[in-house]
Amino acid sequence: MGSQSFKALIICLIAVIGSTQAQLQLGFYAKSCPNAEKIILKYVAEHIRNVPSLAAALIRLHFHDCFVNGCDGSVLVNSTPNNQAEKDSIPNLTLRGFSFIDAIKSLVEAECPGVVSCADILALTARDSIHAIGGPFWNVPTGRRDGLISRAADPLASLPAPFHNLTVQLTLFDNVGLDANDLVVLSGAHTIGVAHCTSISTRLYNFTGKGDTDPTLDSDYATNLKTLKCKNINDNTTLLEMDPGSRDTFDLGYYKQVVKRRGLFHSDAALLSSSTTTSIITKQLQSTQGFFAEFAKSMEKMGRINLKLGTQGEIRKHCARVNN
Repeated sequence: MGSQSFKALIICLIAVIGSTQAQLQLGFYAKSCPNAEKIILKYVAEHIRNVPSLAAALIRLHFHDCFVNGCDGSVLVNSTPNNQAEKDSIPNLTLRGFSFIDAIKSLVEAECPGVVSCADILALTARDSIHAIGGPFWNVPTGRRDGLISRAADPLASLPAPFHNLTVQLTLFDNVGLDANDLVVLSGAHTIGVAHCTSISTRLYNFTGKGDTDPTLDSDYATNLKTLKCKNINDNTTLLEMDPGSRDTFDLGYYKQVVKRRGLFHSDAALLSSSTTTSIITKQLQSTQGFFAEFAKSMEKMGRINLKLGTQGEIRKHCARVNN
C-alpha cells in the first residue's frame, strides 16, 4: 500500500472512530460555549411564566422530533420548493413553539456562533419549560448534532397518534428503543396542554362507522363533550383541555382521568386494555414524587433516540434550514 493510500485509510478510520465513539455528556458545551445552558434557562424562565401553555407545546415538539429520525432537530426545518418537511406533515400541523426555539437559537448564536445544535436547544428548552411550571427536572446531556433530512412522509410512519390502539403504540415505542413503562409514563405529559376536536371527533361521533361513540369513553363525559365542546363531527377549531381544570399544572391529573375512563384520546383509553399498562398507571398514582422520578428517567431515555453525534449531521446556523 502506498504512503498516500495509507494516510487516507488512517484519516478515514479516525473519522469513523470519532463519530462512533462520540457520545452525549452533561456539560458538553462547558468549554466551547459555557453560558449556553444559562442563556436557554434565562429565556425560558422569563417567558414561560407569562405563557405557561407553551410548556406543553415545547415538550410535544421535542417528542415529535425524537420519534422521527431521532432527536436531531429535523422537526424544526422549513419546507422548500423541492422538499416538504416534517413540520408540514399532517400530525405536525398543530405543533407550536418554533419561534420560541428560533429566538433562543439567535441568542445562543450571538454568544457562540456555530457551536450549539438546534437539537440540544430543543431538548434543554423542553426540560426547562416543564420544570418552570412546577414539573419534574431531568438531566439533559448534550452533544446532539442537527440532522440534514426532514421529510413530511416520515412522521406518518413513526409518530404515535391519538387513534392508535395499545399494540400499535407499543410497536412504535419499541421501534425507538422505548418500552411499555416509557409509554405510560411519557403519556403522563398529557396532564398539560390542549387538543383539537378533530383528535376525538371520530371517537365521539362515528367510532365504528355507524354514528356511534367509543364505548370505552365514560358516557357522561362523552355527552358533556358533545354538548358543550365538540358539537359536531366537523368542528376543527374548538380546543379541549387534556386534563380539565389543570391544563398548566404538571401533576397526576391525567392518570386520574384515564382510570375514570375520561382520557381524551383513544390512545389514552387504550392504556387500560392491558393489565401491564394498567398496573403502571396504578403505580404512578401512588405519588407525585414517584411519577416525577419515572418521568425524568423516561425523558432522558427518549432524549437519546437515534442520535447524530461526532461528525454526523451539522450544527445549523438557523434552526429552520440546513446550512447548505
